[in-house]
Amino acid sequence: MRESRPSKRRRSLRRLLTAAVPALALTVAGLMAAPAAGAHGVPGTAHSSHSGPVTQNAKALTDPKAQTVHATGRAGQKVPTEHLCGKPSAGHASCFAQRRTDIRQRLAAAVAAAPSGLSPANLHSAYNLPSTGGSGLTVAVVDAYNDPNAESDLATYRSTYGLSACTKANGCFKQVGQTGSTTSLPANDTGWAGEEALDIDMVSAVCPNCNIILVEANSATDTDLGTAENEAVALGAKFVSNSWGGSESSSQTGEDTQYFKHPGVAITVSAGDEGYGAEYPATSQYVTAVGGTALTTASNSRGWSESVWNTSSTEGTGSGCSAYDPKPSWQTDTGCAKRMEADVSAVADPATGVAVYDTYGGSGWAVYGGTSASAPIIAGVYALAGTPGSGDYPAKYPYSHTSNLYDVTSGSNGSCSTSYFCTARTGYDGPTGWGTPNGTAAFSSGSSSGNTVTVTNPGNQSTTTGSSVSLQISANDSAGAALTYSATGLPTGLSINSSTGLISGTASTAGTYSVTVTAQDPTGASGSASFTWTVGSSGGTCTGAQLLGNPGFESGNTTWTATSGVITNDSGEAAHSGSYKAWLDGYGSGHTDTLSQSVTIPSGCKATLTFYLHIDTSESGSTAYDKLTVTAGSRTLATYSNVNAASGYAQKTFDLSSLAGSTVTLKFSGVEDSSLQTSFVVDDTALTTG
Repeated sequence: MRESRPSKRRRSLRRLLTAAVPALALTVAGLMAAPAAGAHGVPGTAHSSHSGPVTQNAKALTDPKAQTVHATGRAGQKVPTEHLCGKPSAGHASCFAQRRTDIRQRLAAAVAAAPSGLSPANLHSAYNLPSTGGSGLTVAVVDAYNDPNAESDLATYRSTYGLSACTKANGCFKQVGQTGSTTSLPANDTGWAGEEALDIDMVSAVCPNCNIILVEANSATDTDLGTAENEAVALGAKFVSNSWGGSESSSQTGEDTQYFKHPGVAITVSAGDEGYGAEYPATSQYVTAVGGTALTTASNSRGWSESVWNTSSTEGTGSGCSAYDPKPSWQTDTGCAKRMEADVSAVADPATGVAVYDTYGGSGWAVYGGTSASAPIIAGVYALAGTPGSGDYPAKYPYSHTSNLYDVTSGSNGSCSTSYFCTARTGYDGPTGWGTPNGTAAFSSGSSSGNTVTVTNPGNQSTTTGSSVSLQISANDSAGAALTYSATGLPTGLSINSSTGLISGTASTAGTYSVTVTAQDPTGASGSASFTWTVGSSGGTCTGAQLLGNPGFESGNTTWTATSGVITNDSGEAAHSGSYKAWLDGYGSGHTDTLSQSVTIPSGCKATLTFYLHIDTSESGSTAYDKLTVTAGSRTLATYSNVNAASGYAQKTFDLSSLAGSTVTLKFSGVEDSSLQTSFVVDDTALTTG
């Protein structure tokens, strides 16, 4: 008996009613329930909240509409700003946040379009950051005094950019005093509240899947802030951001040991906003000192360019040679005998600033800058790179991965006797360190590269002389870096494309070959796979035939092995010919469908697989969310996705001659994510020999 699949429209209605019943029950009980979204078959419908934060955040960061840059100035432009904290006195620190005063602040309800300033998607684009990662990890932000609107303002920031909720209720956000209390918080302060809003917004922007702990010191004294620093680590944070500091003092090496010596924790500290001159705790030997850049769009291959942030002689990123802290072993510049500031950098120029939402220290959406922005950005990047080594001081990581940073080579932040202390150059310099993030590899552990390269073994291969070959090698780099392919031992007549990993050609000499394929990324990380390739002599007889049973599916659920409902005459999708076809996925929810058939390809035959494929989708944009993978045994023939959607059917053709003499399982595997449907419809298959 053939199983009939409900039509897309009827199935969509059923899913909506199923979601509505519990919502109604909760409403009757006096509770609030979020309505279901993302119903099957409705293009452009918003994804539902139950799609999961990782998926939701990834889509928000990769949506082409979110990539629009709402620029507010040019690099180095003098723009009026308000310094949210005053200059510190001895034994105290000052926050470094600056808020633009020439751009009108607006409450969320009054903002019709996207806010001014760089968005989460802009930062991910500029720094080549992955749209997933950080799930289950915690970034702590240490500041002074209390922001009573921190949680609600963060909610507005995240919802505006389509990021998942991060609240106390769902365990993502926590706000505590310097001893860990959630109820006994310090006095409110409008200046530091603006700093706190900037910090938690930037952590959210870079690592939206991370949990956040806001640790508020009782005051801005070195002692209270240091106590809060220790509490952040005690609460389990492996990443701690600090956007404050002050002048160096002879007592700082003691504070190093007391507050910042936390192996296994990535502690980031702003380099300061007053131009050239060393500041503490950025010059602590145990932290990552973060300098500031001006970040603007460009017509280069990256799409962005950066220079040292410097607005005037008294405003720009800090840098300098410490008078007190010893030089850590991983820092190798020769002009400074002690600790050199900075290590890395990120955007800080208010003229090219970031969007922030704050209603206690400010009046809603505003554009912020200062190295207060760059420190939490880098803390988020560390989190995306993964948990640091338990005994490591992660400030050393970028020094082992300098090729995974964008080198900032222009600009200066003042005058100095040793040029690189204040002037950008190729390689290391004081204002920007080794540069800005290009992915996450520079912020992970490892002696030469934090990347790992995995090559999928295609399995042993066989072909006959005179047969054309097309074998795609699949490989993955942990940081998403581009790969270069090479191979040894290939049969005579075959070669590998160094850019794509496709092995092709015509085998000319019979024999058994031991093949090793290698993929390598720009950092030198590599992976390989080895297999045997047997080339038989041609000249055997081959009778032309079509080998697949029930190739057009008109016999229903026979010959093929398929997930329930895949082989169908449902009118929701048209067949290429006849009435039946194989319809994989199309549910608009997490779902996997498979379709397979085993077939023996006679020795000495040239074999060709063809099928017709139609893809329609309710997804949008250029990100592959739902995928169909076509395999022949261990060999992957092709992968299609919602990005390949088009009207009508298209015929696909693959040469399987290399599998002659073996029994192989042809398989179609469709995997659909948690929302918005994609239908993969296959019809009129054939495996012909001749």
